[in-house]
Amino acid sequence: MTKLPSFSHGQSIISILALVFSLFTSQSSFAQKIYLASESFDGAVRGQESIRLAFYNVENLFDYFNDSTTIDEQFLPSGDHFWTKSRYQKKQNNLAKTIVAMGGWEPPALIGFCEVENRYVLEGLTKFTQLKSIGYEIIHQDSNDPRGIDVAAIYRPDKFKLLNYEFYRLKFPFAPKSRTRDILHAIGELPNKDTLHFFVNHWPSKFGGEFETQPSRMFAAQFVRKKADSLLAINPNALIVITGDFNDEPGEESMVDGLAVETAKEDVKSTDLYNLMYDLRYVTGTHSFENRWGMLDQFVVSGSLMKLQSKTFIKNLSPQIFDMDFLIMEGATGARRPFRTYQGPKYIGGFSDHLPIIMDLVLRKE
Repeated sequence: MTKLPSFSHGQSIISILALVFSLFTSQSSFAQKIYLASESFDGAVRGQESIRLAFYNVENLFDYFNDSTTIDEQFLPSGDHFWTKSRYQKKQNNLAKTIVAMGGWEPPALIGFCEVENRYVLEGLTKFTQLKSIGYEIIHQDSNDPRGIDVAAIYRPDKFKLLNYEFYRLKFPFAPKSRTRDILHAIGELPNKDTLHFFVNHWPSKFGGEFETQPSRMFAAQFVRKKADSLLAINPNALIVITGDFNDEPGEESMVDGLAVETAKEDVKSTDLYNLMYDLRYVTGTHSFENRWGMLDQFVVSGSLMKLQSKTFIKNLSPQIFDMDFLIMEGATGARRPFRTYQGPKYIGGFSDHLPIIMDLVLRKE
């Protein structure tokens, strides 16, 4: 999935060579590819010493019943996709297989989702697949999205003690009739008694034009930044993880200026936000469009999680893209891309058009 960046004509050959050199030689994590689960996956039991977080865009996890309040007609037995009970169950089992594999010998403790239709599909995923024995609890609320797709989370109460949660509904002052997904803010206690703030996002897409839709993503970014700032004002060492499908790349305006992230890892302070995918934006991806990989699925974290001396910090200071072979397919041209449920109108029985992302938090006791 490695790809080189594209450059504008105004950039000098020296700056291009300097960037390429820094990407492939000065950063040992790139050489080792610790950011790819296929090359550096740790499936060991984590116990009380660490906790695995994940995010997964599960691509149109619809049930097969009609909901008259949403636009879900494609995903009915009589719809364009002929979405039957058996196809729905296969999708659920595929997702459960992925979640189990993401954990290795211990299931992930906290997983954010987007593109789930309702609580029913989450109940099916956690209680009627191989996830049943894990005992996941659900955080979900129906959003205002026209298609009825929502953000949600599932968690293991033994590793993440839920203290509170809230769903934020975005209201765009420049487009009062526009409806989109909510933002989930879950607050929980970790096994070492630290408190974690976990935000799950699915920002407005570029459908209708990148330029035309950019203000909506910028608004969402600034909204989340204000929420983070309010937490950091109370506790400058607050542990914050902002994840989701942002429908923008790590270097785009909403992700850099809207979230006001620090882009230099070595300069990150506790009250800063840092995008763990920023340094990976030219070398890998989570989603493929027209045979080009992009990084729409990301982890943005508060600075305290980047400090190795903290009580809770990110293992290897790196996320991982869960790019195992069973989640990948090759197209007619040989290009690799996620093994999704439908290829256009054709049912191919895969998993999702996005790859999951994971990261581990190392937990120290008092």
